[in-house]
Amino acid sequence: MAKELIDLHMHSYYSDDGEYSPTELVQKCKERGITIMSITDHNCVRAISEGQQAAKDAGIRFLPGIEIDCTFQGVNLHVLGYGIDYTNDDFYLLEKNIEEQHMHASLQMLLSTQELGFHITENDMAELAKNNYWKDCWTGEMFAELLLNRPEYNDHPLLSPYRSGGTRADNPYVNFYWDYYAQGKACHAKIIYPSLMQIIRTIHNSGGIAVLAHPGINLQNHYELLIPILNAGLDGIEVFSSYHDAPATEYFLGKCHEFHLLPTCGSDFHGKTKPTVRVGHINCTINSEEMAAGLNSYFPQVN
Repeated sequence: MAKELIDLHMHSYYSDDGEYSPTELVQKCKERGITIMSITDHNCVRAISEGQQAAKDAGIRFLPGIEIDCTFQGVNLHVLGYGIDYTNDDFYLLEKNIEEQHMHASLQMLLSTQELGFHITENDMAELAKNNYWKDCWTGEMFAELLLNRPEYNDHPLLSPYRSGGTRADNPYVNFYWDYYAQGKACHAKIIYPSLMQIIRTIHNSGGIAVLAHPGINLQNHYELLIPILNAGLDGIEVFSSYHDAPATEYFLGKCHEFHLLPTCGSDFHGKTKPTVRVGHINCTINSEEMAAGLNSYFPQVN
């Protein structure tokens, strides 16, 4: 039973919340013994060319990938696209659309954060983001990083759960995002994402397969939507994930069997925004050869 040979979900610094270069991710995979990998940046395919070459040099099989934000019946979802033709213009148009909206949303998030009682400025955020690819797009994790490292907020009650020993201290930056900036939370700023069906079509039209990412986190309050989502034309479910405990993994694996879908595995590694998540941290309970065989049915170059 191989637990750390396949990791199909990780983020480079071409994601708005990723830390490492594509080449650095490949090196981490090599160190962990990963043999099949994919870099799946948020709404962006710019890591693929570099990652593909680095993986070839390292002797690792590489699937071009992306993670796309989309919506279904008012609920925000993430869909992974694998084996895509990343030169397709649709992906660059997608990136441009999300970037333009995210720039406006970032200013709204800043205002909402100030309304919580934190005295931070646009210049503060610009300084934090100056070396990022998405320089004008700020995330909840970035607000957390700034606030948690400000000495004047060491004793702020809103931040205490995210400090050492606190109830949300395991992954403080991303937990702060989930608690304050995610859909339905106090500092959320709406971005109009494409529909699930539109994104499935985009992925299929580029020669790829569409996989529902970590449903245990995105559907935690909306499990009634899972069946209609699976009937929308998806090819797989990310069953094995750092977000899923054993019961959730068993449940989603059962749905793969029921709907004849491909189960995939991915750590969702980002770096500093999720310090407890490691490359290969996927809790996979099926044999790697079985999963590789499933991938091979779609992509013969993966075996």
